[in-house]
Amino acid sequence: MKSGLLDILVCPKCQKGLDLRAEVAKGTEVLEGVLRCPECARDYPVVSGVPRFVGSGAYASSFGRQWHWFRKVQIDSMSGTDESERTLAATTGWSGEDYRGRLVLDAGVGAGRFAEIVSNKGGDVVGVDLSQAIDAAYENIGDRPNVHLVQADIFAMPFRDGTFDMAYAMGVLHHTPDPAAAFTRVAAAVRPGGALAVYLYARYGPSNRFSDMIRVLTTRLPFPVLRALSALAVPAYYLYRVPVLGKVLGIVCPISLHRDWRWRWLDTFDWYSPRYQWKLLYPEVVRWFRANGFRHVDLFDGPIRARGVKTGEPS
Repeated sequence: MKSGLLDILVCPKCQKGLDLRAEVAKGTEVLEGVLRCPECARDYPVVSGVPRFVGSGAYASSFGRQWHWFRKVQIDSMSGTDESERTLAATTGWSGEDYRGRLVLDAGVGAGRFAEIVSNKGGDVVGVDLSQAIDAAYENIGDRPNVHLVQADIFAMPFRDGTFDMAYAMGVLHHTPDPAAAFTRVAAAVRPGGALAVYLYARYGPSNRFSDMIRVLTTRLPFPVLRALSALAVPAYYLYRVPVLGKVLGIVCPISLHRDWRWRWLDTFDWYSPRYQWKLLYPEVVRWFRANGFRHVDLFDGPIRARGVKTGEPS
């Protein structure tokens, strides 16, 4: 944790500023310590460089496992690709200059794939995650001076409303118990005149119904078992490329068809492991933006990608 993060951190219970007691530090990085709220006397530990506002990953525990098993797969600087950069651009429509000098919230940072891109482009990015994935992110990008990482619940983030110039939630909101409420909390963190972008699963096409039926079983399996079963997507890819047969298989038992075998394994595990996985429609997502005071809502090609600019006047 960089001490500069104190400028925006507040107690998630009472919204008052926090005091930091550093116990182990390395340069400007606080590795171990305690954040105390002087108002309500609550303590929040700093452990392994990350301030912790939750005790466990709760409903997002699968992602803690996932991003430790597949920590480097989607990090552009480690995979030698620009796929994460292209995905972020396709979802937000923001250019590199849009990030420079801005304070950016990454809601559901995972292993840090998108936060790395924002950091590269000169933004100050604050990545929040509920699960132990935050430790994978810290290992990947935590030493960057313009990256800050926090373990917290998206429904009780330790920031005041209107703190951030920009925010995005990439493949995150649909894995919460209430995506609309989660959207509202992220939207509240954006200042008037700021921007928000989201990437969500879509409720279009028959394959979604079949994958939901399969998830009734897979979400009950131990994670190591599901990890092994997800590995079957690696060789199955070639069956799914067969005309007609592949189309049928893609409907009744969807798997990732990414060209890279590591991504196929990761994405397939990602689809079938989370406790929550909602599918949305474009009209309802647009209503979320408007209800939270966003105008100029732009929609991009699927699954569901959208962005808006906040006026502060909900409709």
